[in-house]
Amino acid sequence: MLLLRSLLIITLATFPAILTAQGLKVAFGEMEQDSNVPVEVTADSLSVNQNDGSAVFNGNVHIAQGEMRMSADKVNVHYREDAQGIARLVANGDVLLVQGEDVAEADKADYSIETGTVVMTGNVTVVQGANTVTADEMTINLQDNTAEMHGRVKTVLRTE
Repeated sequence: MLLLRSLLIITLATFPAILTAQGLKVAFGEMEQDSNVPVEVTADSLSVNQNDGSAVFNGNVHIAQGEMRMSADKVNVHYREDAQGIARLVANGDVLLVQGEDVAEADKADYSIETGTVVMTGNVTVVQGANTVTADEMTINLQDNTAEMHGRVKTVLRTE
């Protein structure tokens, strides 16, 4: 009982954001992501709209950029206005993001390649080793490998 009480006190002192559910900053990924590295996308089908400068990849979509990997049911690609590269990717349905040893899942992800940020929303779950963090929303900064969790934040810390 004393061990459990000590663990609870340490957890409360170390992770106040868990209890307030206002937000939690965590590390995400092991290496700095270079947004200038080419983006490779594979999928079951592709639709391109020349009028608005977008493309939609459907079915078993897999995206790779450097060491980062993303998969989803559907991904909308928005090209830069000058049509010289991708501005952002919006993934929907069973979104999985892998950066180094860290894995994040969500219903939706909006990746701005220009700013190097990924905003994941809906049933966000992050697995880092044996630990798990869930929230309503997570914003990942790929430049400094940090993430900020918002909404109903819950953390499960395992000591084994």
